[in-house]
Amino acid sequence: MAFMVCGCTALLPTVRQTTPSPWRTFDDAKQAFDRIIPYQTTTEDLKRMGLDPFSTPNVRIINYLDIAMDIPAVKKEELAQGIQDCIRANSSCHAYEFEPKQIRNKRHGNFWLDFFNFKRNIRESGWRFKILVILVDNTVVYKLWGGNPLVDEEREEVNPLGPLQNSGDGFIKRLL
Repeated sequence: MAFMVCGCTALLPTVRQTTPSPWRTFDDAKQAFDRIIPYQTTTEDLKRMGLDPFSTPNVRIINYLDIAMDIPAVKKEELAQGIQDCIRANSSCHAYEFEPKQIRNKRHGNFWLDFFNFKRNIRESGWRFKILVILVDNTVVYKLWGGNPLVDEEREEVNPLGPLQNSGDGFIKRLL
């Protein structure tokens, strides 16, 4: 009986979402980014840093048309020099977008309310990092970073009908 009352929260699911990368922490990713020097760093240098789209998973390769289309309506001379060089280089320009992350979702709270789908409390924690490098002829001409060094979010899902809350969806599908 004591297990049923106290130990039940240990039975709630935990989800860990990790995008594989050479970095274990947000700071590791930021340090790698800081080593990139526009107009000096080459694709070979990026490979040595773990930024190779052909061996590092989940790297998006962006062509110059996508880069040009993502630019808001600003005057060309207001763009960073590297972006201007990319647009002039046409097909010799491409970009890599890296988005490593380590996110953990842990459910907590009342086991029975969660189990019967009345109320779920979910805590999300971890970090996200995003690196964009633009290259012309295998040399980085522009770099940009962003992300969340510390993710700590709480989400509460309440379903007044509990286990019956989504059963209407299945019933409607069967009718159709």
